[in-house]
Amino acid sequence: MGNLLLLSLGAVLVENFVFVKFLGICPFLGVSQKLNTAVGMGLAVTFTMTISSALTWLLHRFVLVPLELEYLNTVAFILLIASLVQLIEMVLQKFLPSLYASLGIYLPLITTNCAVLGVALLNVQNGYDFVESMVYGFSAGIGFLLAIVLLSLVRERLIFSRIPKPFQGFPSALIAGGLLALAFSGFQGLQLA
Repeated sequence: MGNLLLLSLGAVLVENFVFVKFLGICPFLGVSQKLNTAVGMGLAVTFTMTISSALTWLLHRFVLVPLELEYLNTVAFILLIASLVQLIEMVLQKFLPSLYASLGIYLPLITTNCAVLGVALLNVQNGYDFVESMVYGFSAGIGFLLAIVLLSLVRERLIFSRIPKPFQGFPSALIAGGLLALAFSGFQGLQLA
């Protein structure tokens, strides 16, 4: 149990996919203008990471390894994640149309979000079992949610600030993201293993 807690804390803080591994930056910067869309995207990515971690582990363990097709991990994982994202997109469009509309193009981009694929590949690379894969995927998603919510809170406050014209909009988002990444680098000193 303690090992799972350390794995979880490591994925959220020490090895945060956005601030440390720099994966998933496109939706991080694109959907972080408002808190409600940032939370929606963070929850969608968390759900996708968790479910895809489970499904890709099962695919790897029970299909690719027995058939000696491990070299197809990346292709098989992308296809599985794309199918999962399509399912999520259909559910959101049916039951939460306002969230679906606010996420716009960034929802289908979860398919190619390198953070989602990165979790699946790291689960295999690190040799995690099924439970560890699920915990790592969920925790990495929570780390993404934390990152995007923090940036959205900063960006919502920046709207009311007097920022020089060259730094308004996207440049200020990049600067805020960089400062948040710098702040998260303080967790690198934690010895979790």
